[in-house]
Amino acid sequence: MLLEILTPEKKIFEGEVSIATFPGADGSFQVLDHHAPLISLLTEGDVVYKGAEANGTVRITGGVVEVLKNKVVLLADGVVA
Repeated sequence: MLLEILTPEKKIFEGEVSIATFPGADGSFQVLDHHAPLISLLTEGDVVYKGAEANGTVRITGGVVEVLKNKVVLLADGVVA
């Protein structure tokens, strides 16, 4: 699935991943390939993603994530360096 991590200032990451973990408002959750459509609020925490070519962790200050048609778009309020 395609994962995009965006802030108001810039694009943090874009690439194919097989799994992503998000800090949801009600606890962390994972999204896998072909996940059902979803929109969720996120709190401060780590976004962890893994794929054949990309593995990483991004600490966000909050935001919103949308999952639709095997594309995941994370609109983060900001990232912690």
